[in-house]
Amino acid sequence: LRAHAVDINGNQMEPPIDLYIYVIDMNDNRPEFKNQVYNGSVAEGSKPGTSVMQVTAFDADDSTTANGLVHYRILSQTPHIPIPNMFTINGATGEISTIATGIDREKVSQYTIIVQATDMEGSLNFGLSNTATALISIADINDNPPELDSKTFLGEVPENAVGVVVANLTVRDKDQPHTPNWNAVYRITGGDSMGHFAIRTDEITNDGKVIVVKPVDYERNDAFTLMVVVSNQAHLASGIPSSPSSSAAVSIKVLDVNEAPVFPSNPKIIRFEEGVPADTTLATFAALDPDRFIQQTIRYSKLSDPANWLKINRTNGRITTTAVLDRESPYMKKNVYEATFLAVDNGSPPATGTGTLQIYLIDVNDNVPVLVPQEALVCERSRHGYPVNITASDLDSEPNAGPYVFELPSYPSSARRNWTISRLNGNYAQLKLRIPYLEAGMYRVPILVSDSGNPPLSNTSVLKVKVCPCDENGDCTVIGAVTVAGLGTGAIITILICIIILLSMVLFFVVWVKRREKERQTKPLLIDPEDDVRDNILKYDEEGGGEEDQDYDLSQLQQPESLDHIMSKPAGVRRVDERPVILESQYPVRPTVPHPGDIGEFIIDGLRAADNDPTAPPYDSLLVFDYEGSGSTAGSVSSLDSSSSGEQDYDYLNDWGPRFKKLADLYGGGGED
Repeated sequence: LRAHAVDINGNQMEPPIDLYIYVIDMNDNRPEFKNQVYNGSVAEGSKPGTSVMQVTAFDADDSTTANGLVHYRILSQTPHIPIPNMFTINGATGEISTIATGIDREKVSQYTIIVQATDMEGSLNFGLSNTATALISIADINDNPPELDSKTFLGEVPENAVGVVVANLTVRDKDQPHTPNWNAVYRITGGDSMGHFAIRTDEITNDGKVIVVKPVDYERNDAFTLMVVVSNQAHLASGIPSSPSSSAAVSIKVLDVNEAPVFPSNPKIIRFEEGVPADTTLATFAALDPDRFIQQTIRYSKLSDPANWLKINRTNGRITTTAVLDRESPYMKKNVYEATFLAVDNGSPPATGTGTLQIYLIDVNDNVPVLVPQEALVCERSRHGYPVNITASDLDSEPNAGPYVFELPSYPSSARRNWTISRLNGNYAQLKLRIPYLEAGMYRVPILVSDSGNPPLSNTSVLKVKVCPCDENGDCTVIGAVTVAGLGTGAIITILICIIILLSMVLFFVVWVKRREKERQTKPLLIDPEDDVRDNILKYDEEGGGEEDQDYDLSQLQQPESLDHIMSKPAGVRRVDERPVILESQYPVRPTVPHPGDIGEFIIDGLRAADNDPTAPPYDSLLVFDYEGSGSTAGSVSSLDSSSSGEQDYDYLNDWGPRFKKLADLYGGGGED
């Protein structure tokens, strides 16, 4: 503080002075840990003095005095294994370290330590304290080698089986599961020189699965004894007195099964010249039964024979031909014919083996050469055009094919007189005219072709040569081509006339179609009234007998436009089913609608008009269902008055037909009512 000395008037009496007030610290704050829970770890088997972790507490009091000086101590350790004081703490720095040996993760995986921090230099009488928890995890090391549960394991496997599990090797390891210190590695150290077996580790159980990777043969080896060693992926920690691995023996028994017969040479290749006749023995294609300790019978059959050239003896496998073997057959592939055969034993169940026979056919000169091409075009004058290049085709192969020899035969004489052949090379020659001019037309030129076989084969082929007039470029003209085709002038004219007539008919048809289309667009569409269903009632079904005559004129159900046909009716007996002729109110005429079949609407309108007209007669116009013309051929029925008190004979009602049968029964039956 700064103090000033003044008089009553405020005048400074002395210079100002500074006053210093020192606050003396009191121990009113406890030490506070940065964390309530500290986590640390230490490897199992660590030596005493190994640092584990450090805890830190802060005191707000003056650190230059005892109030702010913090001291650390361990209050408790859980569990007390192997001793209660496995760890110690530096009182000044809070560093925790080991103090004893015997830390083993397999016994205790984690320790819980309560640490206390006290100020006043750790005085329990005057200092303030606080606590925190330290969790110390024990890290695993490979201090426990794997141990097989047994020194001997047993298994069995059928012969020829692959991928099956033969035996299961169980192992124990105390280290932390699913770590390199726990994962087992299996090795076969003896008893499997051919590599028939392998061991795979189960990632979940750590057991070893002995499986077959190469088929075993019962006839060669009926049992195996494997020497197996197991170790960890990680090396065993130093200083561990135990062996890093464990070993055991695996005895495997091989089970015999019925094996399929085996063809010693598969495929079997034999060589013959083509043209082998039928019933020729080619070879014996026999199979062997691998089951040497069981006597079984083998039977043979044919599986595949595309050309059906072969047959096989069922008991000994002898193969003979059933047809001539032809190298040029489409079933041959690169001079090889392939057939497949089956060998079946009588075991239980029967086993089947498959063998392939390949027959290599050596070519012989058995096909004549054929001239190529079959047709050619030559100009009629030898100075125009070009010669014809010819060659030959032979189904045989070298040396029974080319080079070829092309010759003109001596007969007919016109061949050598008109044509000549010149050799180009071993496979090609040229045919051209010998004379300066040859009349246009179709000529058949025989050419003798010979191959190079031993002995050679010859064939006379006919070359169709079209001789035609040519232009300066040596190309056949159109007229010449037609002439060569054999068509005369009359035939050509006839063809042209037919083409013109056909084109005229097509043109006339197109014009007629266009005209009809135009008429349809200008004229309205006319429909036969009988085909117009809009003004007709469609009859779908009948229910009941009804009257004999049901051909009704439904137009009477419409409001009539005129009553002239009724007013002109002569005086006589009126009928209740006719419209009355007395003067009555004129109902509004219902206009003609496009659909007169709408009877419901018409009846509702007429009923409404009749109900609202007080002058309407007792005859309702809606009762007029049909009009049957003027007059009636029937007599008066007034004599049937039922109100008459006199006796009356009604027997004549029986003569009126079935329609009056009910009425005759009521009045003419003679019974009392």
